[in-house]
Amino acid sequence: MKKLSLQGLAITTFVFLMMLGVSKIADLKLISAFDGMSQAFKEFEITDIVFSQLRDTPLVDQRIVVVNMGNLSRREVAQQINIIRQYKPKVIGIDSYFDCEGGLRDSINCPQLLDTLGNLLLAYEIQEAGNVVLVSKLMQKTKTDLDKTLIDFYDSLEYSDSIFSTNAKYGFANLVTNPPAAHQEDVKQCRSFIPKYKVGDKDHYAFAVQLCMAYDSAKTMRFLARNKEEEIINYRGNIEIQDIRLKSVREKDTETTNYPLMFYSIDVEQLANGEFFKEDFFTDKIVIIGFLGAYFGEFTWSDKYFTPLNKKAAGRANPDMFGVVVHANIVAMILNEDYVEELPDWAQIAIAIIVCFFTVISFIIIDKRLPMWFDTLSVTIQVIQIIITSAIIVFAFKWFSMKLDLSLSLAASALVGPAYDIYKGFENQITAWVTKKPKEVLTE
Repeated sequence: MKKLSLQGLAITTFVFLMMLGVSKIADLKLISAFDGMSQAFKEFEITDIVFSQLRDTPLVDQRIVVVNMGNLSRREVAQQINIIRQYKPKVIGIDSYFDCEGGLRDSINCPQLLDTLGNLLLAYEIQEAGNVVLVSKLMQKTKTDLDKTLIDFYDSLEYSDSIFSTNAKYGFANLVTNPPAAHQEDVKQCRSFIPKYKVGDKDHYAFAVQLCMAYDSAKTMRFLARNKEEEIINYRGNIEIQDIRLKSVREKDTETTNYPLMFYSIDVEQLANGEFFKEDFFTDKIVIIGFLGAYFGEFTWSDKYFTPLNKKAAGRANPDMFGVVVHANIVAMILNEDYVEELPDWAQIAIAIIVCFFTVISFIIIDKRLPMWFDTLSVTIQVIQIIITSAIIVFAFKWFSMKLDLSLSLAASALVGPAYDIYKGFENQITAWVTKKPKEVLTE
């Protein structure tokens, strides 16, 4: 038994050394021909199946309304706020910056300054509403050598012009994307966000967190008490288009997102014309104004993200969710207190070691007692392990919203077979060399 355990431990160590070697080779990109394939698999996680196919259909969250601001000017956005605030919403969030890009405050580089009255009207409507949250942006002005795969190092924030910010609260709109995106039109895959970030001596909160704080501070404080640097977004759905005349748009939208629609949304003209169902449609609600295309159904990549709800699991072609709807999903997650839990790193490593060790032990026993059946049984064990592990990951997420990252265990299980054969080959060669040497000595 002791010999079996030591041999199992040795082969398990060899498996993990092989995994380390494979990861180093992957980092060096020595097999560039497979880059496209590897990128497609990076976009996919097993839990995406739960997001897009296995969850129960949610009810439309009537606490949240998303309003399309399209390509409106500041004067026209002021008119939108004027209409909405008449119905006394609980809080109004505006997912847009009102500043001059690059700090160039002249009418050529910042034509918005030409409409002085429009700027004054927007500032006035924000003040009159009294419950507006604007977006800020975490910035990095100082160069750093930190690994870019980690959460970026931010040392400052960018705000809208002071004329608008005096009577509004702020929440940063940064979302964690993979790969990191420099521009709105870049490919952006979003699975998580940063709830709060400390710049200097002050904690700053995410846009969605600030909206929730204004709506239900008790639930928001319980969420922040989790004290997680990064939270996985528990996506529930996309926007629900209100106008029945836009049936073709709804059908087009479901071609991209394979999940029931969850949030009511109003287009630019619908709001201007008062085309919404009930007088209390906005009353006591969280109203989030943001970009949903110039009009509903416009094909655009601007401020749009790939999410786990995307109908294509891997090799995705088109992003499926606007940024403002991502924020709406975060708000719904916090208000529903429906979070995604994760295994700590030490638990992932411990599970992988245990799974690998007992797989190796079973291989050794089969090899000694049923050598003729070794290949068949070893492959069967690996296939069963992969199926069971994948099922555990899927149903743990479906039933308990627990994201079990068992990729290390799956990798270890897959490498046990080759590692065992290599180790056994070396062991046999060493044994043959040791047992042969005394004969040569006697011959001499």
